[in-house]
Amino acid sequence: MNKTTILVVEDDAPIRNLITTTLKAHDYKYLTAPNGEQAILAASSYQPDIVLLDLGLPDLDGVEVIERIRSWSNLPIIVISARSEDEDKIQALDAGADDYLTKPFSVEELLARLRVTQRRLAITSNEAPGSPVFVNGNLKIDYAAGCTYLNGEELHLTPMEYKILCVLAQNVGKVLTHKYLTQKVWGSSWENQVASLRVFVATLRRKLEPEPDSPQMIQTHVGVGYRMLKVET
Repeated sequence: MNKTTILVVEDDAPIRNLITTTLKAHDYKYLTAPNGEQAILAASSYQPDIVLLDLGLPDLDGVEVIERIRSWSNLPIIVISARSEDEDKIQALDAGADDYLTKPFSVEELLARLRVTQRRLAITSNEAPGSPVFVNGNLKIDYAAGCTYLNGEELHLTPMEYKILCVLAQNVGKVLTHKYLTQKVWGSSWENQVASLRVFVATLRRKLEPEPDSPQMIQTHVGVGYRMLKVET
């Protein structure tokens, strides 16, 4: 039996059954919740390893569910939603979602996303940056505490924003390709993950840069990737 436990939050019974049948066939343990309140209760009570979350729930919007879970937990949340507009994806990712899968989806892609998340969970605890603290201008990352500060004040970053920032910081001055970044962050490099990467970098800039439209710390190399610039103090 796969030791990973998945919480499936979906009010549409046929889709919920499709997902749980797929999970059962591949030896995952799973829990289900048909609405947001039950999802939050299940997440806090059973502490699953991964949440699969629909946004269109009957009682709460899925984004609120993400925000409430994020107030006390960093457990991976994969959104599965029929909402395909960039604005919806940005809102969910900015709230703290780790990945976004658009309906209709193939069970093979769902399983692949789960495997990627499992690999990331497995390696995260084993990754240790060379220095416990990174400083670049007014930015400070305390790796041991998992905290980020700007001008002495703590920044509230989502888990994915923090992961991307750490990868950039550990390679300060180097141009990192989209493929390299998505491989390091998600464990794979799919086209829609590059799109997610752009969203996360945009939200990071809004939090890090005084003028996000004229970034001084995270530089874009069009068609290639991103680089964290060394800031002179």
